[in-house]
Amino acid sequence: MSRPAVVAKIGTSSITSSTGELRPDAIAKFCAEVAEVHHAGHDVVVVTSGAISAGLPALGFDSSARPRDAVTLQAVSSVGQHRLLQLYDEALGRHGLIGGQVLLSPIDFMVRQQYLHARNTLGRLLELGVIPVINENDAVADDAVRWGDNDRIAALVAHLVQAELLVLLTDAPGLLTADPRIDSSASLIEEVIEIDHELESLAGGAGSVRGSGGMASKIQAAKMAAWSGVRTVIAAADRPSVLAGAVNGAEGVGTVVQPRESSLNARRLWIAFGSAARGHITVDAGARRALLEHPRSLLAAGVVEVAGEFDADDAVEILGPDGVVFGKGLVRVSAPRCREMAGRRSADLPDGTAPEIIHRDDLVMLA
Repeated sequence: MSRPAVVAKIGTSSITSSTGELRPDAIAKFCAEVAEVHHAGHDVVVVTSGAISAGLPALGFDSSARPRDAVTLQAVSSVGQHRLLQLYDEALGRHGLIGGQVLLSPIDFMVRQQYLHARNTLGRLLELGVIPVINENDAVADDAVRWGDNDRIAALVAHLVQAELLVLLTDAPGLLTADPRIDSSASLIEEVIEIDHELESLAGGAGSVRGSGGMASKIQAAKMAAWSGVRTVIAAADRPSVLAGAVNGAEGVGTVVQPRESSLNARRLWIAFGSAARGHITVDAGARRALLEHPRSLLAAGVVEVAGEFDADDAVEILGPDGVVFGKGLVRVSAPRCREMAGRRSADLPDGTAPEIIHRDDLVMLA
């Protein structure tokens, strides 16, 4: 991948009507902009939502009142996937481009062999001049190991293809200072240096009935991208030449989230931002200092309190004595066992008991 790469994600609300039906004109507008950026010398990877919206009418479901159970939605997605891709094929074909469907799940980023396979496949598609069109593999995804939105898949793809830019296109101009439906003085936040709790609170909750992410998931995706060294632009899909504007750094194109100086690998990105925390572990000041200053494992001796009910290999947040989260990791023991071990020195544990609550290979510092 010698050409600079751009990952462009578009959400369901941006390519469907108010009644939930797919809008070929919106997909055509997006693909025209993908072609513009591609012909200007960039590799472009598309991440798209909309498979469920494409499948609903084919199965006779009312688009405005879609089913709620996961199995039916997975079946609808299966029916809609190729219908959605057909619209992309037609729209890209008008500009002399070929689309190639790639279905990904979070596990493709967790398992090293699958990660390398995905990277090699995407790399070869780009070498062949193909526009990869990516969606989450909803039809067969395990509900316990899935995103439920494509924003964070897009962030991981940006890391995978070593993109210079992630563009998240939505029905808002970017992150605003307030909800414009409540505060008419709300204005665009044009640049974000670092995403903190205050900024996350501005993003609010989920998006529209048709979509599954909303601004909150876009901020989380931008945060993931920042931690992998990728710049993100959150912008309105209906803005003219929005994709080229994001690539060229046009003023006011949307909210630009700058990358961090240090970055995480794909597995640590998954631990930090992809896996839902099943509980939290509070540690003492000494353990907090040791973890932040050195790449060490969290030992039982430093644990002060255990909250939540989790199993071995679940993700948990790590809190300091002040109650502030500063890390996250995959635990090696269940919550009951963790409580039994809490505060005990390695020498005081039963013979054969490993003292690590979280091994350093499964630990990410977020402070």
